[in-house]
Amino acid sequence: MDIEILVKLTARAWALNILACLDAGTPGRQAPLLAATGASRTAFAQSLSHLIELKLLERNPGHGHPLRPEFRLTPEGVRIAAIAGRIVNAGSREEDAALLRRTWTVPILVACQRPRYFGEIRADLSPITDRALSQSLKQLQAHRWLDRHTDTEQHPPRPRYHAANAGQVIGRALAAVG
Repeated sequence: MDIEILVKLTARAWALNILACLDAGTPGRQAPLLAATGASRTAFAQSLSHLIELKLLERNPGHGHPLRPEFRLTPEGVRIAAIAGRIVNAGSREEDAALLRRTWTVPILVACQRPRYFGEIRADLSPITDRALSQSLKQLQAHRWLDRHTDTEQHPPRPRYHAANAGQVIGRALAAVG
């Protein structure tokens, strides 16, 4: 999966969860998906609209009531929903799920499948700000999904980041596809 598509996909908090639920067999109506994800109605509606804009989800023609439509995955959505299912399953605890819903978590873990410097990660994720990257790296380190090693051979010393533990599993789920 292209890193740009991944960044767009994770721009909405519940997009991965919605895709994972559909992949797991949850019916494509709002009530079952809301119950399965645990999202608020507003965040859920924004994520659903976002997935439709990305052409990963579409209204199921001829099914559902106009006020309670039914949705289905597009062919590309089926492929990405399988990946989303693997990502969501790797972060099965509630703290993990909350971190996975953050915008930059998954793209950073994919970028850090091999040791990378801060500037290299920022270059791969071009729309990210220095502050957002710095905060995300700190959160991922605190959660032990990312290791930070300082290269003292260089002057000045430079930290390198590498995915670890569940972070490696999540990153590999996408790296294998892309």
